[in-house]
Amino acid sequence: MKNVEIIQLPKFADVRGNLSFVEENNHIPFEIKRSFWIYDVPGGTERGGHAYRSTTEFIIALSGSFDVILHNGISSESFSLNRSYYGLLVPKMIWRAMDNFSTNSLALVLSSSEYNPNDYIRNFVQFKSMINGK
Repeated sequence: MKNVEIIQLPKFADVRGNLSFVEENNHIPFEIKRSFWIYDVPGGTERGGHAYRSTTEFIIALSGSFDVILHNGISSESFSLNRSYYGLLVPKMIWRAMDNFSTNSLALVLSSSEYNPNDYIRNFVQFKSMINGK
């Protein structure tokens, strides 16, 4: 899928515990304007289910695991996130949904923009029309 990328973050292994980090405009290609996390997701629940007109996100499974299902208007691809030193770069105009959350999973999302409800596309049919120019 174009411009979607799994990015490996630095990992410093130590007998006392590992350390990883992410830096804006270095590991990810944008300035971080907003950070949020998703947790305590009940079994069988899906999160997301939208696209953004102008926002790029970087999604990390800090704890546990979950799947991110992306759709570009033509095809879909699923990414399983389960390591805190990998993240998924999701550019604007890609439909995203998250599911299959393990118990006690924690998703960190770094965003290229501040919250703006007008940036969301919440209707999949409308999204496909916008992508396909119809």
